Amino acid sequence: MISTENLLNLIEQAKENLGLPDSLPGLYEPIRYTLSAGGKRIRPLLCLASCQACGVDPEEAINQAWGIEMFHNFTLLHDDVMDKADTRRGRPTVHRKWNEATAILSGDTMLTLATQLIARCPDEKLPRMLRLFNSTAIKIYEGQQIDMDFEGRSDVTVSEYLEMIRLKTAVLLSCACEAGAIMAHSSTATLNALSRWAENVGMAFQLQDDYLDTFGDAEVFGKTPGGDILNDKKTWLLISAMNEAPDAIMPLLGSPRSQAKIDAVTEIYKSLNLPARIHELMDRYTTLASEALAEANIPQAARDWFTSLTASLSARRY
Repeated sequence: MISTENLLNLIEQAKENLGLPDSLPGLYEPIRYTLSAGGKRIRPLLCLASCQACGVDPEEAINQAWGIEMFHNFTLLHDDVMDKADTRRGRPTVHRKWNEATAILSGDTMLTLATQLIARCPDEKLPRMLRLFNSTAIKIYEGQQIDMDFEGRSDVTVSEYLEMIRLKTAVLLSCACEAGAIMAHSSTATLNALSRWAENVGMAFQLQDDYLDTFGDAEVFGKTPGGDILNDKKTWLLISAMNEAPDAIMPLLGSPRSQAKIDAVTEIYKSLNLPARIHELMDRYTTLASEALAEANIPQAARDWFTSLTASLSARRY
């Protein structure tokens, strides 16, 4: 029986044993600061759950779980520098609390630490694990570049956007499940099924983020909705509106950051029925996830856990 609470406890206990040096606080303190901010820990959770679902003690995959989580946080550190973001998880970003040079160097260190953690596995698994990790990393960098390219374009298509979020978000969830399955000596069929489940859940997860940033409850979401609108961020909502109602939406892009802008753009989204349509798209991805999960040779209790997680992630309000 997979227990989310037990796996999250294992993840947090292992964080204390990462062995970050006490020396050079200018380098390692920002890493501790980043990791202490919490987060859902969904990626290491999936890694451990996949390992356990395939019949092996989840502790066997704890290094890979933390390697993936370390890598994820490294990307956030560098993304915040590129985006000039002021806050992350309710706290000042590393480049604001320290400076950009510190954020870049600490991020570089996190990438190397992530690789070291991923590589802590039996010799016969090492080539496969490194191929998985490195190919995933390249895809994520490609997704970030595509996302940045979108900033200067007014002709982005929905299909281009979906491919971007697949690369930038979904493939790391897929990698987490694959890594856990590899550590559990899983069959190729089950590994592929868990990988497809995770990728489709990742797509729904990111689309839910798009929705919540505009239509989320401020008290539950933890921040005032509308940040993506104020920043003219190319989300599924904005891209759909740009393609379907350009005369209405385009004059608002680049306009002063204000509540009036948020209200105007939100009304356009509603007029196009985008809130309902993005939920229909999320439902399609969760259906694909369920179909993939049905092909995994795992116990019914494990299947139920993944099914429950699918539902909770797609229904989340923050």
